[in-house]
Amino acid sequence: MNAPVIDRRSRTRALESLATSRYDCIVVGGGVTGAGVALDAASRGLRTALIERVDLAAGTSRWSSKLVHGGLRYLAKGDVGIAWESARERHALMTTIAPHLTHAAANIVPLDGSTPPSLGLLVEAGIRLADGLRLASHTSRHLLPRPSRISASEALVMAPGLRQDGLRGGILYWDGQLEDDARLVTAIARTAVAHGADVVTRCAATELTDTTVTLRDELAGVSFTAHGHVVNATGVWAGDHEPSVHIEPSRGSHVVVRSEAVGRPRAIFTAPVPGHFGRFVFAMPQPDGLVIIGLTDEPVEEVDGVAPDVPPDDTRFLLHTINQVLEQPLTGSDVVGRYAGLRPLVTTAGGGPSADISRRHLLVDQPGGPVTITGGKLTTYRQMAEATVDAVCRRARSTAGCRTRSLPLLGAASREVLSRVAAPERLVRRYGTEATEVAALGLVHPELMRPVSETCPTLGVELLFGVLHEGALTAADLVERRTRISFDAQAVDAAREVADRVLALAAEHARA
Repeated sequence: MNAPVIDRRSRTRALESLATSRYDCIVVGGGVTGAGVALDAASRGLRTALIERVDLAAGTSRWSSKLVHGGLRYLAKGDVGIAWESARERHALMTTIAPHLTHAAANIVPLDGSTPPSLGLLVEAGIRLADGLRLASHTSRHLLPRPSRISASEALVMAPGLRQDGLRGGILYWDGQLEDDARLVTAIARTAVAHGADVVTRCAATELTDTTVTLRDELAGVSFTAHGHVVNATGVWAGDHEPSVHIEPSRGSHVVVRSEAVGRPRAIFTAPVPGHFGRFVFAMPQPDGLVIIGLTDEPVEEVDGVAPDVPPDDTRFLLHTINQVLEQPLTGSDVVGRYAGLRPLVTTAGGGPSADISRRHLLVDQPGGPVTITGGKLTTYRQMAEATVDAVCRRARSTAGCRTRSLPLLGAASREVLSRVAAPERLVRRYGTEATEVAALGLVHPELMRPVSETCPTLGVELLFGVLHEGALTAADLVERRTRISFDAQAVDAAREVADRVLALAAEHARA
């Protein structure tokens, strides 16, 4: 395989190649779906390019709840089929594709005044059904243990911030959690490069047809036509390139608080949304001392798809809901960060909504137009990519089969191997076996082995690796996507100073 490097030089070579050569597959959209399509196509031996207008994971794919769902939330809606898809894809992600970026997360449903016994029984029944899907997908109990009832004292050990008055106990279950959704996208894209794909960011795509697309290099201001079977994987912008697709975005907002504000929980815990059966607000501990509280589900129009704002009403809703189960209620002053993403809810013109507009993906394969893939969810990105590349192969008359279900991403290894990687634990859980390469940068630049700020443990070498290997071109790429420093507003200014120094350092290396 080719060296998995994305940088300014590889970008220049890719643009030159796109202007002069024909590709088998040109994917437009650098989110998790587009990156997944590029990896699937490249791993089948198709000459592949991935085109992104801004940056990898610039839109919805970096704004998720950082979970790898086994399908519980879909069972609450009676959709066993989509829950089964989620359980199977969770298994592949956690055991083969990305063990380094995933881990088992304990979840507690508190049984208190907001969860009467009848609702508790219904929730437990759904959780045990979801565990049946875990068993059917061959996910080991050692990785995701069976659910169980726990006492109030046990619940408070795992989530000390829970309100004690009226707490009868809890339902404990296990699901998958991502270290970082944007890092997952970056790892998928770099693995595609390792299989021969070209990746170009800061490149706009217009006039998509079945076999041509107009590309504009946003850095040089140069436009040209590229040739190859085109895939439209642009998420909330998919309808701009495929008239039969109508996108109805839904905003999912989150707020970020420090772990100590909610009692330093060791488990995700939930609070039911009043009047909405099966809908909860989650408090999700993160590895760097933060807790993400989400999420909302609000239809929106004319909103920035790259970085939508979090309205004050969303913040109030999330805090009010989670405060139902907290001993010490949160206030606005506890919030250190906010983010929102837009789900691409899809309908087809004249065809009505899909079976579950917010969760099922839509594949459009019509003569004369690009293959369009949109909708869906992060957990099942690989399955969406497989269906998309199957369609491309039919157009290209290729018989190459899908390989991605058993294809590890760069950095992936068994959990036993990962435990022996000679690098700081923080780097191992973000880079896997590549953590040693990240740490090695600190031998040459020891000043970059320090955290970028007093409140954020991200190391300077992570930013340097992002420029040298992961295609970061700007400080925003580094602070907002290769790392998630921007979740902590207090750390951003100091981190941007480090990012600017790293970009200058990388430029000096390139000139040397």
